[in-house]
Amino acid sequence: MFSIAIDGPAGAGKSSVAKEAAKALGFVYVDTGALYRAVALYMLRHGITPSDAEAVEAALPAVTVDLRYEPDGQHVLLCGEDVSDAIRMPEVSTAASDCSAVPAVRKFLFSLQTGMAERYDVLMDGRDIGTVVLPNAQVKIFLTASAEERARRRCRQLKEKGVEADYEKTLREIRERDEQDMNRETAPLKPAEDSVLLDTSELDFRGSVEKLLEIVRERM
Repeated sequence: MFSIAIDGPAGAGKSSVAKEAAKALGFVYVDTGALYRAVALYMLRHGITPSDAEAVEAALPAVTVDLRYEPDGQHVLLCGEDVSDAIRMPEVSTAASDCSAVPAVRKFLFSLQTGMAERYDVLMDGRDIGTVVLPNAQVKIFLTASAEERARRRCRQLKEKGVEADYEKTLREIRERDEQDMNRETAPLKPAEDSVLLDTSELDFRGSVEKLLEIVRERM
């Protein structure tokens, strides 16, 4: 099996770019960030503070998270419910960062992620794919963009879904998420030593996809 690991900060466009690239390559796309968001959504719905590691760990036995693939792409199931849209709300994004810092959550989702890579050619994105989940991936890419550009993209994405978004608030949340992800004790966000940096600040969506595919094909 062939594995492509894509890491990078929140709002860098990993999911949309990776999804399109996986389609072009004929690979299975795995959005690991969506898995953490699903766990975070469960905690929020049940009144559990996502940063309370003990409480989160105690709740995990009741949580089931799965991926379903349909013609329109990957769907995330939380306890049997399709939560693909619900997990994209800003409050879930912040909670997901807290949940991802809980070792028990990472262990809970680890086997699901590695199992996908054992069964399929995958393009998997997240925060620690190249460093922890798939350290032996044949291609590793660290996809990023400036915080300002990521905030603009996130606001645009939310407005397209009919959700009001404030740029300054979104920018502040992205910077806070970066700080959390890069400085957490468990699997902090950082480029793998053998990864290729792809900065999409000055690229549009199509340009980002084409550049990613170029990097992959050079190494396949």
